[in-house]
Amino acid sequence: MTDQAPDQAPDAAPVLAHLRPSPPRRVLGAAILAALGGALIYATLAHPPAGLGWTLFLLGFGAVSLWVCLRMWQATTRGLVLTREVLRDSDGRVLVRVDQIRAVNRGVFAFKPAGGFTLSLRETAPRAWAPGLWWRLGRSLGVGGVTHRHEARYMAEVLEDLIKPVARP
Repeated sequence: MTDQAPDQAPDAAPVLAHLRPSPPRRVLGAAILAALGGALIYATLAHPPAGLGWTLFLLGFGAVSLWVCLRMWQATTRGLVLTREVLRDSDGRVLVRVDQIRAVNRGVFAFKPAGGFTLSLRETAPRAWAPGLWWRLGRSLGVGGVTHRHEARYMAEVLEDLIKPVARP
């Protein structure tokens, strides 16, 4: 028997921080999206608006809300893992390499997910999204949403330490 964490392969880099979805936030977020989608569809079918355009818009918005609810429920079954080299999800999908991170933004007025932080990247990365967990758009990667705030704060602090320039005498 080894002293290795269960989510580490024998030759994997050591895990510096984990970020897991909070079960109550996950349920609440999915419930709110499902309620919004269901209410829009019900209201549109029970009391149809006068114009066909409004009917289609409301039905479409309700369907999109239900689709995002499903995507969020699926995405939040995973967590995020930080090593010295990469930030990845627990399935192994690499979100960003640490050497590509320029800055960590977690201030009060930073554009960031709830309880999370935003990473400024050195290069543009492909768009991607795991609702409730992370999003990537251009040179920004937002982390957080339905995650534990204290885990997100710790991960941001570790990332800041990893990317800060080494002072040389």
